[in-house]
Amino acid sequence: MSPHTHASADRHGTHAVVLGGGYAGVMAANRLTHKHDLTVTMINPRSSFVERIRLHQHVAGTHAAARNLREVLSDRVDLVTDTVTRIDAPTRRLELAGGGTIDYDYLVYAVGSGSGPASTADMPGGELTYRVSTFEQAQHLHTTLQETPDAAPVAVVGGGLTGIETAAELAGGGRRVSLLCGGVLGPSLHPRARQRLRQALGTLGVEVREGSGSRAVAVEVGHIELDGGRRLPSEVTIWAAGFTASDLGARSGLRTDAAGRLRTDETLTSIDDPRIVAAGDAAAPSDLPLRMSCQAAMQLGPQAAETVLRRLAGKPPRPIGVAFVGQCLSLGRKAGLIQLTRRDDSPIRLHTPGRAGAAIKEIICSGTLTQLRFEARHPGRMQWWQTDPRRRRWLAAAAPQRLQSR
Repeated sequence: MSPHTHASADRHGTHAVVLGGGYAGVMAANRLTHKHDLTVTMINPRSSFVERIRLHQHVAGTHAAARNLREVLSDRVDLVTDTVTRIDAPTRRLELAGGGTIDYDYLVYAVGSGSGPASTADMPGGELTYRVSTFEQAQHLHTTLQETPDAAPVAVVGGGLTGIETAAELAGGGRRVSLLCGGVLGPSLHPRARQRLRQALGTLGVEVREGSGSRAVAVEVGHIELDGGRRLPSEVTIWAAGFTASDLGARSGLRTDAAGRLRTDETLTSIDDPRIVAAGDAAAPSDLPLRMSCQAAMQLGPQAAETVLRRLAGKPPRPIGVAFVGQCLSLGRKAGLIQLTRRDDSPIRLHTPGRAGAAIKEIICSGTLTQLRFEARHPGRMQWWQTDPRRRRWLAAAAPQRLQSR
């Protein structure tokens, strides 16, 4: 029997468990330690913190993209290295892959997301593709590329930020790379920034395919079939077309949206259970989820914790405040692109390309670690989130009751 069986039975006071040690989970766990008599446990599949925004660098061998989780986690958080296979909400009990169970009084559901589907059911040969959404996937792809000649053609499927960064990083290391957008390149970018992006990718030698004839319809050994009937040589095909959330919530009988995110109200509280609060990529507040991103996770994590802390204090939780400021891309090691946005994440004309963009992107990547460490040492001292007035106005007009706590 696992040493964690009925772990909370031996604890005094209230026990909060955080599922997931990513950006949202670490921020939530650290913020929860603000209440000194609250026992906080994090359950994570690995003892390392993965800098997911650097996984494309790990694939290319330019950054480790992982460090000891304890470097960013408060000493007051108990860390259990295991995977939860089922949430038994009625009994407030978590079943572990390693055997045994852990009980909780409050649960922060921050299990993150993974690559979008490319299974045989969705696309023939999808099982032949490689992914970059988890550390293990990135490590597997890194090993595969090390065993593949530099001159071998590599194809990246997906014209969003992950696909762009992966293609650029590999091309910057001398790989022969094609980027299949399936539509327009960088659809979240302003047209002016997109034009700069095309120029930067061209300088790196990335073959960008957009529009008709750029959508992968089947993958076979050595090539990809495109819509329109053409074949594109590819010894290694990387799937970077979208993300879906973990299916743990759905498997546990909790209601989720089409992407697998836990359906919550505007305080991040599950619509099925007031003791479960979601954060990061795993949350779909008011059926109006935010873009899956580090930027959103760093804001949602501490607010999920605040929802728990306010309930424990007998206060109604507050609706979330989340606002975006920009989108950041690294384009190899010598260039980048910073796309400034409105608070609702829509792009504006202002953008910073080239070496300046690369420098800002690096500052932002390092800054996320600084935020996590600060929250670990000084929980509750800083407010890391902003407010998008448009979201509040939309919710107020569409369904005023969504702004009310449960």
